[in-house]
Amino acid sequence: MHIRWLKILCDVVDHGSFSHAAELNGVSQSNASQVVHQLEERLGVQLIDRSKRPFVLTPEGHKFHEGARVIVQRYDDLEREVRSLHQAVVARLTVASIYSVGLAHMSRYLREFLAANPQADIRLEYLHPHRVYDAVDSGQADLGLISYPEESKSLAAIPWRTEPMVLVCHPEHPLAGKPSIALKELHGEAVVAFQTGLAIRDEIDRVLALDDVTVKVALEFDNIETIKRAVEIGSGVSLLPEPTVERELSAGTLVKVQLTGRPLVRPLGIIHRRDRELSDTARRFVQLLQSRAGESNLAPTNGLITWQPELTAQPVGSIGSASSVGTISSVG
Repeated sequence: MHIRWLKILCDVVDHGSFSHAAELNGVSQSNASQVVHQLEERLGVQLIDRSKRPFVLTPEGHKFHEGARVIVQRYDDLEREVRSLHQAVVARLTVASIYSVGLAHMSRYLREFLAANPQADIRLEYLHPHRVYDAVDSGQADLGLISYPEESKSLAAIPWRTEPMVLVCHPEHPLAGKPSIALKELHGEAVVAFQTGLAIRDEIDRVLALDDVTVKVALEFDNIETIKRAVEIGSGVSLLPEPTVERELSAGTLVKVQLTGRPLVRPLGIIHRRDRELSDTARRFVQLLQSRAGESNLAPTNGLITWQPELTAQPVGSIGSASSVGTISSVG
């Protein structure tokens, strides 16, 4: 016995018409009549007295119709619940990101995306770079926003944008008055650096070494926010992605100096699991991010640039939510 048979019987009884029930279920009138006949044969009782015009239900027919209507209604409700659950899963998106992608920009992108996709449910979480990889690899996050993206057997990277690096210093620093500076002019300067082992530190060291530039590392930190605070109090200069210092430049607490010579940039990418097809929501979100790559002195990348930093895996716990940003290390 099929749910479809019960549905046809209920429609025949509810509408008092075999032809109407057939039309509602996309079958012929004879097929609808045959379904009712097969039910009667299966049960061994007559459900509908066809000798009367209009037909009437037998006592057995009344009883069966009442039960069948409950079953059909419950099945319809179950279908709706399952479809809603599937749609919610498709619309749900968890994004793990390094802190320094730009909170102001991301907030605007999220508002824009949700306005265009009101059914979407996006959770944006800020993590240490190592944990961004771990979160995506373990399935705790659908997408990861990361600098110097690295691919692996399980993770693929989508190019997002490239951020130019600039020299930043205190407004009263001797270099603050220069419109631009070559990297070789930093030889011997006191620098507030990224912590050894981070991809951005490795890339800066590599480029400086190409010009035989040696700097004095005054302080090392694992996050951009702390580096900026140290530069603001005159602890040294630093090389930072230009979009990450927009607020301080506007406030006048830091001054930027453009770099000449060898290009120094920070690439950002979007990582995801290779073995999982991106949902429609994830694809649309990636498209939005890429379409905004040119904003605020950002340039879209033409391809994936791969670096080889030393990465030490860290234990994966529950991902911190965006509301706990203040307790999360804002790593470059």
